[in-house]
Amino acid sequence: MFGIDRIGYAVLSNHFHGLLRTRPDVLASWNDEEVARRWLSICPTGKNKDGSAVAPTDRHIRSITGCPVKLQQIRRRLSDIACWMRPLCQRVATQINNEDDQTGRFFQNRYKATLLCDEASLLAWSPYVDLNLVRAAAAETIEQSDHTSIQRRVRSEQTKIDPEASPRRLTETDFLSPLQIDPDDPLGPDRATSSVRCSDKGYLPMSVSEYLQLLDWTARQTADGERGRTDGSVPPLLKRLGLSPDTFIELTRDFGSLFGHVSGRCERVDAMRSCRTGRRFHLRKRGRKLMSSIGSN
Repeated sequence: MFGIDRIGYAVLSNHFHGLLRTRPDVLASWNDEEVARRWLSICPTGKNKDGSAVAPTDRHIRSITGCPVKLQQIRRRLSDIACWMRPLCQRVATQINNEDDQTGRFFQNRYKATLLCDEASLLAWSPYVDLNLVRAAAAETIEQSDHTSIQRRVRSEQTKIDPEASPRRLTETDFLSPLQIDPDDPLGPDRATSSVRCSDKGYLPMSVSEYLQLLDWTARQTADGERGRTDGSVPPLLKRLGLSPDTFIELTRDFGSLFGHVSGRCERVDAMRSCRTGRRFHLRKRGRKLMSSIGSN
């Protein structure tokens, strides 16, 4: 329903990580009526006796499309991560409170968000999310990492090898953004052909199999007692981005503590200003040092 791509996630015992991409360009391709219907599906005007949402009526749709100020506000909310997090966390809290026969607040704190400014930051954060259960010793391998997007991508790859293994797995990753950027795709919103995700645009210049090899290589560098021989070769993508193996390992291992509101190459972050206050963003000392060592290619 939102103009937001879901790229990756990892659910642990007491918190979860997510990788999201806002898509105001996709939202701009929706007409006013579609915007109103999507919003009323998220925030319905009432519920049926069985608890399901009441279908939006023409009158309710016109109450939004007929008000330019309200319509503009809703368009902005449909590509806002804060507005995406609210119904998600509310639904989780309501369900668990009902199961535990509790009331009141469930999540301890508000979520923390870090803006990823460039490809190097994206490549560091994505393994940080996908290897979270491995680092937490909750799983030995990525394919054993339950409740994660990377486990779904692995299963989807396995299905391509053996389609008879589990037909259901063909839809394992339908709600996730494709991983590989197609160089032949034209620029633009690339609206999804499926109704369960926002767009069909990838986010990394590599295939799923290449990314899985990169994850395996990274896990073997950081996890003590990992079976098999450590591969000392540097993945080609790291060379293209000017990332040394040591820098990449530290970024993927400590990303959460290295960066605050923004992550990216120093020159990119230094040129940015806060939309709310107009102030510069600052990189933490260690994060700035690591990003300064990344090549400019």
